[in-house]
Amino acid sequence: MTDQEPYLIISSDCHAGLPTEEYRPYLDARFHRDFDEFLAGRDRRREEMTRLGIRNEAFAAKWFQDNEEGLRGGWDTAQRLKELDGDGVAAEVVFPDADAVDSRTAAPFGVGLGLSGDQDPDLGMAGAQAHNRWLADFVSEHPERHCGVALLPVTAPTEKVVAEIHRAKESGLGALMIPSMWVDKEPYHDRRYDPVWAAAAECAMPILTHSGAAPRHEYGDHLGIYVSEVTWWPARPLWFLLWSGVFERHPGLKFGVAESGCWWLPNQLWFMDRLYLGAHGGKKLSPFAELKRPPSEYLDRQVFICATNTKRRELAQRYEIGVDNILWGSDFPHPEGTWPDTRAWLKHTFHDIPVDETRRMLGLAAADAFGFDVAALEPLARRIGPTPAELGQQDDQAAVTASWARSREVGRHWLTDHDFPVLGATP
Repeated sequence: MTDQEPYLIISSDCHAGLPTEEYRPYLDARFHRDFDEFLAGRDRRREEMTRLGIRNEAFAAKWFQDNEEGLRGGWDTAQRLKELDGDGVAAEVVFPDADAVDSRTAAPFGVGLGLSGDQDPDLGMAGAQAHNRWLADFVSEHPERHCGVALLPVTAPTEKVVAEIHRAKESGLGALMIPSMWVDKEPYHDRRYDPVWAAAAECAMPILTHSGAAPRHEYGDHLGIYVSEVTWWPARPLWFLLWSGVFERHPGLKFGVAESGCWWLPNQLWFMDRLYLGAHGGKKLSPFAELKRPPSEYLDRQVFICATNTKRRELAQRYEIGVDNILWGSDFPHPEGTWPDTRAWLKHTFHDIPVDETRRMLGLAAADAFGFDVAALEPLARRIGPTPAELGQQDDQAAVTASWARSREVGRHWLTDHDFPVLGATP
């Protein structure tokens, strides 16, 4: 592969879902009456979103007017491929809820991005299965380009959860989304979940959390509280799984955090590693018996971050996070993502990043995490993918690599014995 070969881009965070009322054929008939009640409450829920500031009516009207055709790609396969091609995206990981403005494509009973541990176990599983059945049909048309993420209400009875994992795998789906909040159910360190983690590892289906759920009833109409916390909840299960030994007991389990950025990870990783390695502040604590290696080693082995619309600040920290742990995502077709201007976003963000590292973060790391067939995607990538030159990346890659040499050498400074680079300090 030459330095100017087009990029194979895989978005680790995209969304698809039917207009909600069209899920009926995928829902068990015994839940149709409950579904009608759920549909009847849509206007009330939309009004409540507007009152709380989560929905901006003027923005919503303009968004749907300006992007009417492209937004059909949320459920229309042909339109979707047109939009992905236009953005230069060869493949994608597909989460629920295509509409993040008016919730017109919400999965039945609100089990999409709002999936939470306190949902009715029967309705929650029914809604999840309805979406999973549709999604399996959706991704089957071009399976090389889509990894469908099955909804998994993991706090439901364990035997039903494990059965849904195997059913989702057999239907052609490739990953699993669990609630970021267990609310009044057992936390994820509880051993009752071990059969679930084992089944996910056996099926080679990564477990994921995604931003969306939060204790909104606590916030009142103070939207700033919600946006300050909404990316914290999906990250929280990471340290529950890590410190309780889930990654040690299930070395084949892969876990990802989606649409929560990765800006928080360097300090979290620094703090956890130092505790494990016996920093002064943790010496009074008992040894962490569930772990046999530092947290950063489990992260590199089993964890990745679907860092949607990755920011410059996050890329500057990539040697602490781990280049292979950052999986870029477009968030199509959500307005907070990069679509329909992905190429311009990529140029702004990656213009001074080495090409080999860019290839990992824009696609190859996601291919490894989700099992995409790179050879099958390469002809498409050569046709639609932007080249390094189109991203403003210069031909002299030796100079680019050299410009990042100090950051790469320091890496995880708490492990490399290099001084932490203090802002404003004299080199």
